[in-house]
Amino acid sequence: MKYLDEYRDGRVAAKVLAELRRVVTRPWTLMEVCGGQTHSIVKHGIDRLLPEEIELVHGPGCPVCVTPLEQIDKAHAIAQRPGVIFTSFGDMLRVPGSRTDLLRLKAQGADVRIVYAPLDAVKIAQAHPDREVVFFAIGFETTAPANALAVTRAQALGVKNFSVLVSQVLVPPAIAAVLQSPGNRVRGFLGPGHVCTVMGTREYDAIAQRYHVPIVITGFEPVDLLDGVLRTVRRLEAGEAGVENQYSRVVSRQGNPAARQLIWSVFEVCDRQWRGIGSIPKSGLRLRWELRELDAGRRFEVGAMETLEPAACISGQVLRGLKKPHDCPAFGAACTPEHPLGATMVSAEGACAAYYAYGRHHAKVNP
Repeated sequence: MKYLDEYRDGRVAAKVLAELRRVVTRPWTLMEVCGGQTHSIVKHGIDRLLPEEIELVHGPGCPVCVTPLEQIDKAHAIAQRPGVIFTSFGDMLRVPGSRTDLLRLKAQGADVRIVYAPLDAVKIAQAHPDREVVFFAIGFETTAPANALAVTRAQALGVKNFSVLVSQVLVPPAIAAVLQSPGNRVRGFLGPGHVCTVMGTREYDAIAQRYHVPIVITGFEPVDLLDGVLRTVRRLEAGEAGVENQYSRVVSRQGNPAARQLIWSVFEVCDRQWRGIGSIPKSGLRLRWELRELDAGRRFEVGAMETLEPAACISGQVLRGLKKPHDCPAFGAACTPEHPLGATMVSAEGACAAYYAYGRHHAKVNP
């Protein structure tokens, strides 16, 4: 299959690994930003194939994992309201809040429904004009266009019983926050391919220049990732910063102008809390003021929530690249996909979920 089989070719991977061993002379710590990249890395054992000088750590690129606990608790509060149909992508249902999760609320009688696209929630609102329909609009720049489209479609159709609980976050400020964090060891990044499909690569130039780091926008197949590591290490060995596009078959410098225009017609930049990380300035999106009537937080007057994070969970350190899942005493024991302590264990893009799914909990040793 074009653009798939050739990026899983073991012979090509072996050549890239051989070149990596030839060029690397010093220890380097790299971070893959996207949770989808993390799962591919762990699934294919890429981190275990690399020369010992190269360490991969996992970044905050899982939108479910970084959705703030307060916002999750607000979602639970709204979902329990009489007359509400609460809609969400499926990977949010098992994410633990302070006291419960959406799946338990559904079992207890709340009308919680999985949708596969935000527009499905608009259709549900049309079909149930006597109910309030709320969509949990989370994600990075990749989901922002579809979430924005649902808002504009509801507005155009005059659907008054539809609103969104927004928890959109942006990747570039998160990378800057990692670089500014105490104890940071990251010297180069495998940038988020799908985010850059929408937004392009220009936003990363200033970060690369300011912090003098290489950022290589990388795909998700094994050869993509190995090639991204090689390109990053070459720049590090040469003392070069800058942005490089390994994923050029999908990503362009300008991204998708129509998608970007749609995003900025609905959202504006705001400060945002990240679960396990804290507040990152200008790292989120919220509805524009003129669309405030579609803001579920305003509509249901959900105020500040008293949150409670499990003391044993170190997912915040995992998201900042300071720890790995098997560094957590609870990993694979008190914390499993069936009984998660943190979002990184249940999200489809969570690092802890990847380590558990591919057997890293059986031998708690560094790869």
